[in-house]
Amino acid sequence: MNRKYKITCALTVLTLALAGCAGKTTKVPEVKPNPLPKLTQAKTLVPVFSTSVASTDAADPLRLRLDADNGVVFAIDPKGEVSAFKGKQRLWQKKVSKDNLSSGVEAAEGLVVVGNQKGQLFALDQQTGEQKWTAQLTGALLAPSLIHAGRVISVSNDGTVYAHEIATGAQVWTYDLPNVQFSLRGMAAPVALDARNILIASSNAYIYALDALSGVPKLQRRVAVSDGRSDIQRLVDIDGEPVVAGQFVVTTSYQGQVTVLDLASQQVVWSEDASSIQRPEVVGNGVFVAQTDGRIKAFEITSGQPLWENDQLLNRKLSNPVMLGTDLVVGDLDGVLHLIDPRTGQITGRSKTSGEVRSLRVIDNQLYVSTRKGALSIWQNR
Repeated sequence: MNRKYKITCALTVLTLALAGCAGKTTKVPEVKPNPLPKLTQAKTLVPVFSTSVASTDAADPLRLRLDADNGVVFAIDPKGEVSAFKGKQRLWQKKVSKDNLSSGVEAAEGLVVVGNQKGQLFALDQQTGEQKWTAQLTGALLAPSLIHAGRVISVSNDGTVYAHEIATGAQVWTYDLPNVQFSLRGMAAPVALDARNILIASSNAYIYALDALSGVPKLQRRVAVSDGRSDIQRLVDIDGEPVVAGQFVVTTSYQGQVTVLDLASQQVVWSEDASSIQRPEVVGNGVFVAQTDGRIKAFEITSGQPLWENDQLLNRKLSNPVMLGTDLVVGDLDGVLHLIDPRTGQITGRSKTSGEVRSLRVIDNQLYVSTRKGALSIWQNR
């Protein structure tokens, strides 16, 4: 089997690092983030919960997302602890690993599932934090698992998809994604396609639909291409989760495209150039993408027609965009949460957390935020 090389450099210094690897001393000009645009009558968000955990390395792409189930919030500390909160009250806190936890939390079906950098998968009881079972995988777990159709679905960083039985942790099946020589360090989390099937995105710009019960592949489709000359320039990883929106699947890729695939025909409806390692947001007829250069773009989902583009946040290392109420929200390298009008792309407000925003998600109309500095928080609209 060919060895897979994981590129761990931060994207803003990737070119410089690669030049060094090639033995050249070409100096790459420093890229400075755009200053924050001035706002008048700016909207703000209201914090409703916060806690702090250990920080992660600046060059590591970990997205230590929070999760919630049955009104309880679950969080991990990279140093090996998992905690449960009801409101601001901590219900329990458990040390589960001597090695650093490296995936976000998945909570469903009475379980809390987390993974570490040594490929260990831990399943805890939601009510008590008691460890129910553990499993050993072949690679680091850098993305949250998915609990679906009686299975815990996980993707290790060597490209192996695992399914474990929820109750016992028994391994049911595995599926090997194609090996690639070079890829970015990171992995998109598996997502539910329907009641029985799941979607997996890979480093080779393909998405795969697998039967969650058996592991049998149902769909395999390339959704991005790259025309670079070198192996590095041809990197086209899908590190942001695909989004299932009715009959469509929307994907983004690094140095590739934002693509809309029709599930019925398994054909690409449209594809537009947009380099991103973040999950796109899809609301109504709008597809919203935060590019690696800091541009935010909006497209019409059925035609790919551009709706608007915002370049005020260039080089600010944007997080994935999410819709909170009537606002599109995106975080940046300084911990700023930007509120954007999804109809026009105009920035209408901001709030501030601590550290580079790595992950945003919306649960029950509340914004769940995690940062590289270890600030985990929940916000809501005023």
